[in-house]
This record gives sequence, C-alpha cells and structure tokens, in this order.
Amino acid sequence: MKGVVISVLVVVAMVQLMVRPGEATISCEEVVNLVRPCASYIMTGIGSPTVACCNGLDQLRKSATTTADKQQACQCAKDAAAGFPMINEQAAASLPTICKIHIDFPISKNINCQ
Repeated sequence: MKGVVISVLVVVAMVQLMVRPGEATISCEEVVNLVRPCASYIMTGIGSPTVACCNGLDQLRKSATTTADKQQACQCAKDAAAGFPMINEQAAASLPTICKIHIDFPISKNINCQ
C-alpha cells in the first residue's frame, strides 16, 4: 500500500512539472483543427456557420481555460486568419455571436492577443 501511495505522488509531481504555470497547453495545430470547419463561412460570409464550426468553437472555448491558453489560442487564430488574405473580417468576428458561444477573443488578423 505504501508503494502505491508513493507511486501516485511521483506521478502527480511529474504532471505538475510538465505544465508550468503561465505556459499554454493548447497547440496551434489544435486551434486550427477546431476552427477549420468555419473556413468556408469565414471566407465568404454567406449563409450560416456549420454545426461542426460552432462545435469547434465551443471545444476551443473549453480547451482554452487559462490566460496563457487564451493568449496562445488567440495568437494561433490570428496567425491562421492572416494566412487568408480574402478573409471576411465581419463574418469571422460574428462567429461567436452566431454560434452563441462566448470566447474571450475575436477571430481576426488585427487583434492584440496580449
């Protein structure tokens, strides 16, 4: 029994060391994959975003819980948006409202993520 308790404590200590406070745990690849279903709506602004798009935004909201995660997700979304010169800024900015999801940053290539 004593060995099990020690093993659990060692694992908990290792996990805490793996994620330092203030470091983002969300990756740009994850952000892009979650927002990818929104691409056609963001590019055209025509129609409505898909259910997959809104689900992706909701998952992004749930994944980015710390300040560092939110800043990382914001920067990733900004960088991804900058890669599309024909992005419809109004459509991108309207996504959270249309999907009825509150995220702490708009999807835009002109936002300050700090």
